[in-house]
Amino acid sequence: MKPNKLFILVALVALSCASTVTVKEKAETTEKIGKVNFPISCSIAAQEQFNRAVAILHSFGYAEALKVFTTLAENNPDCAMSYWGIAMSLWHPLSSRPPDAETLKKGWAAVEKAKGLNVKSERERGYITAIETFFMDSKVLDHRTRALAYERAMEQIYLRYPEDLEAAVFYALALNATALPTDKTYENQHKATEILTKVFAEKPEHPGAAHYLIHNNDYPPLADRALMAARRYASIAPSVPHALHMPSHIFTRLGLWEESIHSNRASAAAAKRNSSWFQQLHAMDYLVYAYLQGAQDREAKRVLDEANIIGKVASDNPASAYALAAIPARYALERR
Repeated sequence: MKPNKLFILVALVALSCASTVTVKEKAETTEKIGKVNFPISCSIAAQEQFNRAVAILHSFGYAEALKVFTTLAENNPDCAMSYWGIAMSLWHPLSSRPPDAETLKKGWAAVEKAKGLNVKSERERGYITAIETFFMDSKVLDHRTRALAYERAMEQIYLRYPEDLEAAVFYALALNATALPTDKTYENQHKATEILTKVFAEKPEHPGAAHYLIHNNDYPPLADRALMAARRYASIAPSVPHALHMPSHIFTRLGLWEESIHSNRASAAAAKRNSSWFQQLHAMDYLVYAYLQGAQDREAKRVLDEANIIGKVASDNPASAYALAAIPARYALERR
C-alpha cells in the first residue's frame, strides 16, 4: 500500500474511533437524573456509580437502579453499601402492593451479604441495619410492622447524622410510606414536608427532595405546598419517565390542566420509547382526564383510541389494568 493511502486509512480509522467516543460521551453526559451526593467508603469509581444509582432510585427507577447496584456489587465485592442499594431497590415503599415472597427472599439475601462484609463506618452500618429491619422475619411479621421498624431505624440515623441529607430524605420517604390513609390530620406528611423543604432549599437539584415533596402532598388540602417542587422536578430528572409524570399529580389536584397535559404527554412518550406499559398507561389516564376537564374532546378521543389499540398488556401491575378501565370510563362519563 502506498504511504499516502496508508495515511488516509489510518486517519479514517482514527476519525471513526473519535466519533464513537464522542457519541458515547455525549450519551453519558446527556443523562439527567438530578444530583445526589451519598458518601460511602468504597472506591472513587464506585462512589460515582453509587450516586447515580441512588439518584435513579429516588425517582423510582427501580429496575435500572437494581441493575446499577448489582453491577456495582459485582465489580466491588467488598462494597457493602452496594448490597444495601440492591435491597432498597427491591422494596417499593409507596407501592400499593407489598413485595412478594420471592422479592423478600432476594432482599434478605442482599442484607445478609452486606452484613457479612467489613462495613467501614457506623453510619453505613446504620443504613444496613435499617433496611435489615424491613426484610428480617418477613414470614412472621406483617408488612406494616416491618415498615414501621424501618421508619424508626431511619429516624435514628436522621437524628444521629443531621448533616446527612440522604438520611433526611430517606426518613421523609419512610414517614410517607407509613402514613395511615385514615389520618386526615396528615401528621406524617406534615413532618416529612418540613424535612424535605429544608433539603430542597439547600439542594434544589436533588431528585428525592422534589419527588417526595410531590408524593407527600398528593392530597387536595396539601397540594399547593408541592407546587414549586412539581414545576421543578421534570427538569431535574427528565431522563426518568416517572419524573416527567409525577408533577401532574399536583397539577391535577390544583386544576392546572395545561401543565398536566404537558407533563403527561412527555411522560407517555418517554415511557413508550422505553416500553414501559405501566408508566405509559398511567400517564395516558391522567392525560385523558386533563383533556376532558379543558373540553379538549378531540385530543381526549385520540388518547382513548390509542388505549383501545393497546387493549391488553402482559403485566400484573394493577395500575395498568386501572388505566385501561378508567380511560374509556372517564371519556364516557365526562362526555355523558
